Amino acid sequence: MPNFPIVDTHVHLWDPGHLHYPWLASVPLLNRPYLLEDYNQATGSVQVDKMVFLECDIDKSQFMQEVEWVTELAAIDPRIQGIVAFAPLELGDDARVHLEALAKNPLVKGIRRIVQGEPDPEFSLRPDFVRGVQALPDYGLSCDICIYERQMASTVKMVAQCPNVQFILDHIGKPQIVNHLMEPWRTELRQLAEFPNVWCKMSGLVTEADHKNWTPADLRPYIDHVIDCFGFDRVIYGGDWPVAFQAAEYPRWVQTLDEAVAGASERELRALYRDNAIAFYRLPA
Repeated sequence: MPNFPIVDTHVHLWDPGHLHYPWLASVPLLNRPYLLEDYNQATGSVQVDKMVFLECDIDKSQFMQEVEWVTELAAIDPRIQGIVAFAPLELGDDARVHLEALAKNPLVKGIRRIVQGEPDPEFSLRPDFVRGVQALPDYGLSCDICIYERQMASTVKMVAQCPNVQFILDHIGKPQIVNHLMEPWRTELRQLAEFPNVWCKMSGLVTEADHKNWTPADLRPYIDHVIDCFGFDRVIYGGDWPVAFQAAEYPRWVQTLDEAVAGASERELRALYRDNAIAFYRLPA
């Protein structure tokens, strides 16, 4: 385990009794409140002293309410130092009114408009969506990319059109770890890493593996390839709790990652678990 406090850049919190999350109905394990006290219990011996909240695929009519709710939580637990909110980037220039409103909240550091569930494999290349993404730097906001690996090729083309946007790829692009497949993810991830404005979040791997039977050896080739592509200076740790709870207790994921990077220097470990997160999401040092 890291011998210093880490930054968790991918924390979900929700209360289905307060706000509506349509997708939870199909995941019984997750279809209940997951709140700060649950997170504190789940992290166990792992020291977390800063957190970034990630939007939870809420009912799209309630995304501003989600930000307001998490802002209230941050007043209770000041470890919440960043929010990545939803915004309807597919509206193109009409998304700007929402970006302006979100950017007024100093906790909002970035935007995530989930693409993984879109049936159109080239959704990311729709002109209005690209314009919405291109608007983010005007409001000081970064972009979290949430896709399945089958959407990686179109994502590479989208990123090429947005050189001024700071991107981070969530869950290493969701390769098919459960099937032990590396291609075309391996080749396309390297293409994505060639853009200096793209970072990669080391998160969500256990959820893409066999939930009940995965081993550290199943994850190791994917971890190694991410480090090989992005180096330690553009890779950021994320817990993806409680979604990852479907496949692992929180400390088990940290232990697995820690063992996979056991040869790293102290500087590299601090970059992975802490320093890069503070830099990318512009958190208080």
